[in-house]
Amino acid sequence: MFDHFGFGVTNLAQSKAFFLSALEPLGVSIAMEGPYGVGLGRNGKPSMWLSETKEVPAHLHIAIAADSRAEVDAFYKAALAAGGKDNGAPGLRPHYHADYYGAFVSGPDGHNIEAVCHKPAL
Repeated sequence: MFDHFGFGVTNLAQSKAFFLSALEPLGVSIAMEGPYGVGLGRNGKPSMWLSETKEVPAHLHIAIAADSRAEVDAFYKAALAAGGKDNGAPGLRPHYHADYYGAFVSGPDGHNIEAVCHKPAL
């Protein structure tokens, strides 16, 4: 639904390292980088922009599409290894719909980062 979004973080280097590690299993890498911040995305297209700010960022929820449940599991493992905090282990969330498989972690600024697959198990 979105083309791209951006949000402020309190430590750009820390958040960049976290998101690169956590989202690598989903095919996300640096697409652009400069004095304005860092753009992360797939296939060279920035979809998520991080910029450093002294303002205290409000908590937000970001859900990133995964192509498989295995990618959701890999995201969760990578995000925890990168310093994220568990906010919901990988699993079905049937209260959303029968095939909603997601995992949630809190990033460096407390943002709720989710990877989600809407496909049935193979």
